[in-house]
Amino acid sequence: MATWKSRGLRGSVLEEMINRTNEIYCENEIALIQKIPTPITPIELNPNNKQITLAYFDKKSTVDYIGAVQGIPVCFDAKECASDTFTLANIHIHQIDFMTRFEKQNGIAFFLIHFTGRDLFYYMRISELLKYKCRADNGGRKSFRLDELSDEFFIDGINGNIIPYLNYIQKDLDTREG
Repeated sequence: MATWKSRGLRGSVLEEMINRTNEIYCENEIALIQKIPTPITPIELNPNNKQITLAYFDKKSTVDYIGAVQGIPVCFDAKECASDTFTLANIHIHQIDFMTRFEKQNGIAFFLIHFTGRDLFYYMRISELLKYKCRADNGGRKSFRLDELSDEFFIDGINGNIIPYLNYIQKDLDTREG
């Protein structure tokens, strides 16, 4: 049983940006993407403000967001990294399994990674992540570096709180075979 304590705001800026982006996509009838809540059971509440201070996760969550973009099923997870090196331990095997199966059903699965130290956003295809996982599984680095990533999938055009990730879904589709 995993517990949660005082990490509830980690990633909240990224999440708010994604949520705002999804609202705009929905308002313009471009996409319908929903945040999937992580099921938790509260253990301790702050008596002053009734906020949860200690909880455990009911079950493993799969991804942060799921929906459809003009008829294409889409799922993705948002991650943050303060340094130029992203540790693969931040991505769980059940997430990789779910996303791989999702793509086998003709969906698109990816990670939106915010390198907070440089304020860079990256669209990581599940196929790219699998290359780094394979390397780690074969005794190589258990992380990937910013300088290893494909220049074409760094997200341009961040406008205020909007992350235009749909453009990168199209690039992702364009790079696939068949």
